[in-house]
Amino acid sequence: MPDSAPRLPLETSDLARFLQVRDRTAAMAQPLSEADAVAQSMPDASPAKWHLAHTAWFFEEFMVAPVRGDTARFDPNYAYLFNSYYDAVGARHARHARGLLTRPSLKDVLAYRAHVDDQMADLIRAGEYSHDLLVLGLAHEEQHQELFYTDILHLFAQNPLRPAYRERTPSKTADPGPLTWTRFDDVDILIGHQGEAFAFDCEGPRHRVFVPSFDLADRAVTNGEWIAFIDAGGYRDPAYWLSDGYAVCVQRDWNAPLYWHRAEDGQWMTMTLNGPQPVDPNAPVTHISCYEADAYASFAGARLPTEIEWETAGQDHATEGNIATETAPLTPTPQTGTGLRALFGDVWEWTASAFLPYPRFQPKSGAIGEYNGKFMSGQRVLRGGSCVTSPDHLRATYRNFFHPDKRWQFSGVRLARDPV
Repeated sequence: MPDSAPRLPLETSDLARFLQVRDRTAAMAQPLSEADAVAQSMPDASPAKWHLAHTAWFFEEFMVAPVRGDTARFDPNYAYLFNSYYDAVGARHARHARGLLTRPSLKDVLAYRAHVDDQMADLIRAGEYSHDLLVLGLAHEEQHQELFYTDILHLFAQNPLRPAYRERTPSKTADPGPLTWTRFDDVDILIGHQGEAFAFDCEGPRHRVFVPSFDLADRAVTNGEWIAFIDAGGYRDPAYWLSDGYAVCVQRDWNAPLYWHRAEDGQWMTMTLNGPQPVDPNAPVTHISCYEADAYASFAGARLPTEIEWETAGQDHATEGNIATETAPLTPTPQTGTGLRALFGDVWEWTASAFLPYPRFQPKSGAIGEYNGKFMSGQRVLRGGSCVTSPDHLRATYRNFFHPDKRWQFSGVRLARDPV
């Protein structure tokens, strides 16, 4: 429903922000062929065309149709085709079969987006919209922009030609130096989001916790350090692994991070959004599962931080990072400098914490309440954001979450330890 309070001061800025986010998604699809946009490389990934359509569906389903009625829909069939997981909305096309949607065409999907954009612009100009729901929809689209990058990378990695999404020649990188530790003393602290700025529901309620003293690594683990783990037989020594993790490791024959392979000369290579590249020993390791991160931590005589420890460290830390722009490398870069650094951007950092509700958490009513709460089972929290994360999502309270075996995200690891 539209907000009851007038939003006249927000109309111009809200419309500009809406169009900015929507235009960026469309621009991200420009380098793709029609075939690139249709293919689905695995059940966890979605085709680019589906991302384009689903983000339009969100605004049509939750903002346009409730105000203007079903006659304002572009095509009633799209409600079934492009619903993701909202059971309260109705039936939907199976996730693993999204790549079979050869129709509607990419041209039709872009026309759908234009139709929804026009409808939304009319609602915003007329003041017939919820500002809070608009902001959620834009944050939702920015999440799909990140998924767009990770899913295209996974798709292109399956192609023997190893195509590049964006051509770029890597430059020589600097050594980030040996890993050091930052001490955090015992503290009684408030955790979770507060204030008027947007946050997802799972980032609250804000609550007080006691955090015992801990040490946090000044930077993320590098590719060079990971190669030492490989060379030491870390992938085949069960002493370092959780039982479930080692079973997955053996079953899937993991012997290196996702996308890594050895060239004929023995050099480690990796697939990136810039095409195949030599593994940079100075850059943060990425595309590792939580199981691998935990095994490496054990190998290094450390552990994963809890999400509360991570947020304690990140609360007063600058949120600048290596993030996705028109000129950014779209890959992690070396975290040089001194002291605690690069908590935001580069790689999502696995934590030891399960994705569970904070005390007194209550999901929102209606279908929107399915956004996060229904996934609080069997998943691990990641913090910090990656090189393809929207800058709007770089905040200390943001709780990303994935199952512990997932590797196709830009996920890495920063070590923690108990004080010595």
